[in-house]
Amino acid sequence: MLIVDDAKVIRASLSEMLPPGNFQVLEAKDGEEGLNLIRQERPNVIILDWILPRMSGWEVFGQLQASPELQMIPLVVISGRKAEVMEKLSEPFEYFEFLEKPFNEKHLNQAIQSAIAKAKLPRPQAGTPSAQTAAVVADSTAASAEIKALNEKMAAMQAEIKGLKEQVAEIPALKKQLAQIMAFVKQKLS
Repeated sequence: MLIVDDAKVIRASLSEMLPPGNFQVLEAKDGEEGLNLIRQERPNVIILDWILPRMSGWEVFGQLQASPELQMIPLVVISGRKAEVMEKLSEPFEYFEFLEKPFNEKHLNQAIQSAIAKAKLPRPQAGTPSAQTAAVVADSTAASAEIKALNEKMAAMQAEIKGLKEQVAEIPALKKQLAQIMAFVKQKLS
């Protein structure tokens, strides 16, 4: 079993709440470390906090859903901010279980059992993503499009700034020409 949470107290508390049994508990303090352990160890159950340093729970979730082997591992997502999870993934949570903090031992054990059952559900065939997987893909596609648009805007602004710099560079020459014209006019008027 793998617990991915940045708070050492939460990891210890979760370990103590787990049902008694003969299994190894692995711990990771951030999303990147958790994803590496998932890939190396292939745990039987993952308990994943949503708000994590280095790589968020959302990013780890996306990596799990993108891999046919990893998406079959029972997953319990935990967070004290359900609204943030709901912004990215809407209920019903089809292939994983969500557990809102704070929770007790009974809730944790129920969530683990539910996640195990949900992980056994048949997944859509390749080319027909689930609604949640489609949401992950759509969200990353939208983000890519937004980044591209921002890069284009930035390039246009940089070109505009370059043009302004060139105009500003011409000001001293224009001042000199204006001074010459004014001197000429004064000379003719005198």
